[in-house]
Amino acid sequence: MRIATLCLLSLFCLLSGLTMETQAADAVALAPALPSLARDLWISEIRGGAYLHDPTSPESGSVNLNLEVLSVKPFLPADPVLALLVPRFHLGGSLNTAGKTSHVYGGLTWTFDITPKLFVEGAFGLAFHNGDTGRTAPVGHAALGCTPLLREAGSIGYRLDANWTVMATVEHMSNAGLCNANRGLTNYGLKLGYIF
Repeated sequence: MRIATLCLLSLFCLLSGLTMETQAADAVALAPALPSLARDLWISEIRGGAYLHDPTSPESGSVNLNLEVLSVKPFLPADPVLALLVPRFHLGGSLNTAGKTSHVYGGLTWTFDITPKLFVEGAFGLAFHNGDTGRTAPVGHAALGCTPLLREAGSIGYRLDANWTVMATVEHMSNAGLCNANRGLTNYGLKLGYIF
């Protein structure tokens, strides 16, 4: 963690020393290379958005900022029906803006087209959080029992064009009764995605 922080600080110092014109020119020059770089890293899509943080829980009344990256499919069968069943890998994180539970997560995502523009998604994986894991939690916090938690998500999305998508998502995290407490969290959000 300390090395990552030092690298980020070094990068910030380096970038802040550049002029605005140089930064703008570098950004324009880098833009055409991003799709190629994303493919080299096996990234198919990046998404960002905001979630209402479980409106029915003790932690209600706050917002999570979310960022998520999805891989390309690891393989693609020739049969189009079988190809639908192959998931993409996802990694993401949600930062709570009010100091409530934040989390990082990873798992598998399945996308199914309803029409060329409209699609639905399902996702399953694990989430690691900084919330309370005891039997009881302080006032204003949820008793989540343990970490990691199981995370499931469902989305309905719309393709604005070949690259941009917008999605409404609900995500739920809980320990399925495997730990002392199992309050869980259910967040509701909107995300904007960019497909490389």
